[in-house]
Amino acid sequence: MYSNRHPVSPVGAPHQPGQPFKFTVAESCDRIKEEFNFLQAQYHSLKMECEKLANEKTEMQRHYVMYYEMSYGLNVEMHKQTEIAKRLNAICAQIIPFLSQEHQQQVAAAVERAKQVTMSELNAIIGSDIRPTTYGYMPGSAADSQVSS
Repeated sequence: MYSNRHPVSPVGAPHQPGQPFKFTVAESCDRIKEEFNFLQAQYHSLKMECEKLANEKTEMQRHYVMYYEMSYGLNVEMHKQTEIAKRLNAICAQIIPFLSQEHQQQVAAAVERAKQVTMSELNAIIGSDIRPTTYGYMPGSAADSQVSS
């Protein structure tokens, strides 16, 4: 019935050269158990790494959405400011003819200067608008009344 099975050498018997090394059932179970534990530990570490990467991906997606929304908002604001500038320019063009000749020249020169503003001038203006609030200065606050007195 089991004639095609190889004979198992007794426990503790030395391995004979030329013969395949034979394991007992207990040794085979121990090896399988060790391999299983190793694979389970590997699986656990890979699963943890996968969860970590999934969390990082979610965080990156949140940042992407946040930056996209900021970019969209800035784009809308830029278009709004451009439209405001166009309308103010049109108003100035309509009002200039009603000014005296001297004032017309002054306003025309001021409009031309405004059209040629540089990035460094804008940054200086923006910086001067931001600095007072950085140090706790707010127009209309107690600090403002102390400054103006």
